[in-house]
Amino acid sequence: MSDRRSLATRLSLAWEMAKREVFARYKGSVAGLAWSFFYPVLMLGVYTFVFGVIFRSRWTAAPGDTPLTSEFALILFSGLVVYGFFSECLNKAPGLITANAQFVKKVVFPLEVLPVSTALSALFHMLVSLLVLLIAMLLLKGSVPATAVAFPVVVMPLLLATLGCTWLFSALGVYLRDLGQVMPLVTTMLLFLSPVFYPITAVPASFRRIVELNPITGVMDGVRDTLIFGQWPDPRLLLWQFAVGLAIMLVGFVVFQYVRRGFADVI
Repeated sequence: MSDRRSLATRLSLAWEMAKREVFARYKGSVAGLAWSFFYPVLMLGVYTFVFGVIFRSRWTAAPGDTPLTSEFALILFSGLVVYGFFSECLNKAPGLITANAQFVKKVVFPLEVLPVSTALSALFHMLVSLLVLLIAMLLLKGSVPATAVAFPVVVMPLLLATLGCTWLFSALGVYLRDLGQVMPLVTTMLLFLSPVFYPITAVPASFRRIVELNPITGVMDGVRDTLIFGQWPDPRLLLWQFAVGLAIMLVGFVVFQYVRRGFADVI
C-alpha cells in the first residue's frame, strides 16, 4: 500500500511540475497558452503552402501507388508530431538535473520525477499538435479514419522509450556536460534519418537498415498508417515495439538510479 501511495505521490508531483513548465513557457505572452495551439496551426499552414503549392511534393509509399500531393502536408505533419515529442525530451535531458540543482541535495526529493515531468510537458504539446492534425484532416479530407482510435496504442512504445532515454541522458548529462551540445546535433540528424519527409520505401535498400534502426521510425509509420492511411497496426510489430520501448525505459531508469548517487558531488 505504501508503494502505491509513493507512486501516486510521484505521479502527482510530476503532473504539477509539468503544468508549471507548460505555463511558464508562455508566461508573459499576450496569447498565453493559446500559442501551444496557434504555433502548430501556423506551421501546418506553412508546410501545406511550401510542399503542396510550391514544391508540389508527392508521397508514394510503393512503386504502384498513386502519388499524393494534397495529403503531403498532413503526412509530413504527422511525422513531425512524433519527432517533435522525442526531440523535445532529448534536447532537454542533458541539462535537466543541473538546471534543477536546488533539488539535488534535498534527500526527500525524488529526482526521477524531473524526466517524467519533462515527458508530460512534451506529451501535452504532442497532443495539441495531434488535435490540429485531426482538425486539418476534417477540413481537407472531410473525415478521420476509424483507425485513429488506435493512436494511443501505437504511440505508447514511443512514450516508454522516450522516458527511458530522458532518464538516461539526464543522468549522463550531469557528468558529460558536452552532451548538451551534442544532443541538438543528434536530434537534427534523426530528423533527416527518419521517414518524415519521405516514405521508408524511398530509401535505397543498402541504406534502409540505417533508417529502420532509428528508434522512432516504426512508430512514425504506425502513426501515419492509423491516422492518414486508415490501416490497423500489425499486432506482432506492435508487441515487438512495446518490448523494445519497455526495455529502453527500464535501462534508463536503472542507470539513472545508479548514477544519481554522485550528483551532489558533481553539481
